[in-house]
Amino acid sequence: MAKKAVCVLKGTGEVTGTVFFEQETDGSPVKLSGTISGLTAGKHGFHVHVFGDNTNGCISAGPHFNPHNKNHGGPTDGDRHVGDLGNVTAGESGVAKIDIVDKMLTLSGQHSIIGRTMVIHEKEDDLGKGGNEESLKTGNAGGRLACGVIGITG
Repeated sequence: MAKKAVCVLKGTGEVTGTVFFEQETDGSPVKLSGTISGLTAGKHGFHVHVFGDNTNGCISAGPHFNPHNKNHGGPTDGDRHVGDLGNVTAGESGVAKIDIVDKMLTLSGQHSIIGRTMVIHEKEDDLGKGGNEESLKTGNAGGRLACGVIGITG
């Protein structure tokens, strides 16, 4: 039976969104869908962060979810954080449509993303290719515009 999850993104400004997650079977890729609005046009880093804690805004979510202690990378890189989902692209209307399939995320087991925080960032994620130390940690994606805890849904 497929597992499903949802994340409602809220920020301090106009950025809001809803992300849906679906995994057909344990070990199969996770499909992400949804929309985020209120963004500036262009690419924005999109990551799963370690903690499901938003008590102090999105900063409480901690760093990217990285249980295997890897460098930051793009979603198709072998060397990446589990939470590295690259970028979503907002059009001129400020809306980004999410349509991602990821082989590293899981909704069950030891490295489940359930209860962790999804974050949409201010800038484009350089996918670890920025040539500096921060790039290998965060992709130089900048501030956290909105976030939400990933929860189980029916």
